[in-house]
Amino acid sequence: MGGPAQAPAPDDSGCPILHVDMDAFYASVEIRDRPELAGKPVIVGGLSGRSVVLSATYPARKFGVHSAMPMSRARRLCPQATVIPPRHGLYSSVSKEVMAIFRDVTPLVQPLSLDEAFLDVSGAVRLLGSSALIGERIRQQVAEQQQITCSVGVAPNKFLAKLASVQCKPDGLLVIPADRVLEFLHPLPVSALWGVGQRTGATLTRLGLRTVGDIAATPVSALEAELGPAAAAHLTALASGRDSREVETAVREKSVGAEETFDVDISDPEVIRRELLRLSRRTARALRSSGCAARTVVIKLRKADFKTITRSRTLAEPTDVTRQIYDTACELYAASGLSGRARLRLVGVRATGLVPAAAAETQLALGERIVPWRDAESAVDRIAGRFGTDAIRPATLVERAVGERPRPSGSR
Repeated sequence: MGGPAQAPAPDDSGCPILHVDMDAFYASVEIRDRPELAGKPVIVGGLSGRSVVLSATYPARKFGVHSAMPMSRARRLCPQATVIPPRHGLYSSVSKEVMAIFRDVTPLVQPLSLDEAFLDVSGAVRLLGSSALIGERIRQQVAEQQQITCSVGVAPNKFLAKLASVQCKPDGLLVIPADRVLEFLHPLPVSALWGVGQRTGATLTRLGLRTVGDIAATPVSALEAELGPAAAAHLTALASGRDSREVETAVREKSVGAEETFDVDISDPEVIRRELLRLSRRTARALRSSGCAARTVVIKLRKADFKTITRSRTLAEPTDVTRQIYDTACELYAASGLSGRARLRLVGVRATGLVPAAAAETQLALGERIVPWRDAESAVDRIAGRFGTDAIRPATLVERAVGERPRPSGSR
């Protein structure tokens, strides 16, 4: 006798969109390098209680730990977890290799972050097989090449593909057939819809609307009266499974940057300028990695009382050079009126007004050249890519004796 009959594969013929999401990305990369932690609760984030969780393994999530949670709360919920400081350069490197796997399948790739992307595989099915087979191929290649897992949603549009990948986590693949969209969608809670946050959710609950199907059955006019025409039209479309957005391959980040929270509040200008240098390096490295240069430098200063101020300056020419970003950040800090007077719990540096780096180089050719700085920093990038981001640093960032100076608690 034969075994039990296998269920027929779902019909993916009308499902050209994939959403691929890496499973607990930062934590999975760390476990890849420390296999003895596999299957155990692991949290990636700063070691201070004032830091936040960047990533957590699924065993840690069972205790209620999740991304963006304060580290102090995460450690109370799961005291047995191993906490690992983040290695941003490593995650960026792995992300590039994962995105290369996607682009081997189709040029229509829209990264949303380091660990997730939309793919339009409509042009690849003739050569590689159905959308679901392509999704399985991607999962297999990511596992073989990077020793980490991902989840893939396959659906008629981006909204549904994203929902599908969430439903099949971790390490799964889910197809939402075009003729079964409403069967999948309508039982879900209203929070599954993009744009339904705490306030909108409270309004929908007050109206007695708890599921997506409830919204689909509600006249648009009734939603307009409570939410306004734009939000009502948006939710009605999603509740019917409609999403006309295409996969956009030319989407660029509007800004890049980094910020740090101190273990203790700091007022020493030297310590703060030292941290501004560290953050300027990370920001400049992210610009060069993305092939961009920035027109504007922004600093963020959060005082001990949580009051936050920002200061910005638009440069004469776009830059991707640490020295220019750092000098501008220091000038903005000095002009803020907080230097030496206010205790700070967080500082940040961000670059905005991004343009392609090639355009920046063309503009620089007409003015003062800073090639030596750019060439030197590009050489440092190559060293960091091979040996890690801390392999070479400015002398002022070389670690001092323990206890000599307060240390930042990690990226937020």
